[in-house]
Amino acid sequence: MLIGFAGAGRMGRPMVDRLVGAGHTVRVVGRTTESCSALAGFGAEPVESAAAAAHGAAVFVVCVFSDEQVREVCLDGPVLSVLPRGAVVVVHTTGSPRTVAAIADAPRPRGIEVVDAPVSGGPHDIAAGHLTVFAGGTSAAIARARDVFSAYADPVLHVGGTGAGQRVKLVNNTLFAAQIGLVADAVRLGGQLGLEESTLLAALPHASSSGRALASIAAKGAVDAFRASVGEFLGKDIAVARALAAELGADLGILNAAITIGLPAPEPNPGPTRS
Repeated sequence: MLIGFAGAGRMGRPMVDRLVGAGHTVRVVGRTTESCSALAGFGAEPVESAAAAAHGAAVFVVCVFSDEQVREVCLDGPVLSVLPRGAVVVVHTTGSPRTVAAIADAPRPRGIEVVDAPVSGGPHDIAAGHLTVFAGGTSAAIARARDVFSAYADPVLHVGGTGAGQRVKLVNNTLFAAQIGLVADAVRLGGQLGLEESTLLAALPHASSSGRALASIAAKGAVDAFRASVGEFLGKDIAVARALAAELGADLGILNAAITIGLPAPEPNPGPTRS
């Protein structure tokens, strides 16, 4: 299968590697000479633009960082117009359901469908073929994208129509951020009881309080170290979740307080001082 790919970064590059390994022809946007050389090195075909990657592709995968970048790739250029009839656009980027709705509502050749497919996991899960995908779209579109997903994901969960994948992922990341907050407060409590953070993080993953957030924090050795490693990605998603909740009149409840502890707002930049 010919697959177009935009966003060969931390998550995208191992996806491309797995797709090539599964026998697909993968045409990938490469912005620099170094990136193009690396992509070509494991069998992908680097091209200079998203439109070139999408031309003739049965599936076009978008794995960039933000909503703004998804819109730039899919709506600010000719990507949708150069895809062949029956192609599927897969958006792995976590973002607002409004973004995938805008892509689905944009003029495009007949038969092209959009699947929002945000993921849970990291590069190590991609390498093992165990990434989790929350897929939103029609059953037919997801079936057409299955050969792509199967190269690096298991399970692939069909959670509803277009946009449902993003909603599930936003709830997931909201809960995950809240769990970080609970661990942070547990560490604070431990300190007040005279316990070292390292002692707690070595012990609790073996007990009934364990979970993905606690295990991940323990692997980093400290709450602050884990926050630093996920803050940019998770903070972006939480901002989207909060904005969507506000727009729809939804209530985060106790999650909001835990998130505030788990992902505290960055310190404001005071700017240059005057003497």
